[in-house]
Amino acid sequence: MLLDLIIFLSSLLFGSMVFFSAIVMPAVFRSLDTQPARLLAHRLLPRYYLWCIVLSVLLTMIAAFQFQSITVLMLVILAGFVYARQYLLNKYNQAKEKWLETDSPQDKSRYKSLHRQTVIINVFQMIALLSIAVANGLFYPVIAP
Repeated sequence: MLLDLIIFLSSLLFGSMVFFSAIVMPAVFRSLDTQPARLLAHRLLPRYYLWCIVLSVLLTMIAAFQFQSITVLMLVILAGFVYARQYLLNKYNQAKEKWLETDSPQDKSRYKSLHRQTVIINVFQMIALLSIAVANGLFYPVIAP
């Protein structure tokens, strides 16, 4: 029962991340002019991270009852979301604004570096979540009714 819930929630979190990064954000930047798209992204990203934090906390709490390795992995995933939302997102937004104001190569490089960090964290989290869902789905004993 708990493992089923963990598989479901990790799949939900993984799907939310893919949907946001592959569907929502590209649609925002394709559909709107630059300034409104940036403003919308500034409003959506903190909510995206908060949603991911809530699901990660829930997953961590459920896993803590019985699955130590999943709990540790979820704590790392959760830490990535908290770090990205509370620290990296602010630095990222400041760097982007500064780059847009100055158009200097150094500011552009700083912005790109911070953006790369958010992408690397997200990719790691997606791989970890997918491994939780797939590995447990494959190796979980199926009990016929």
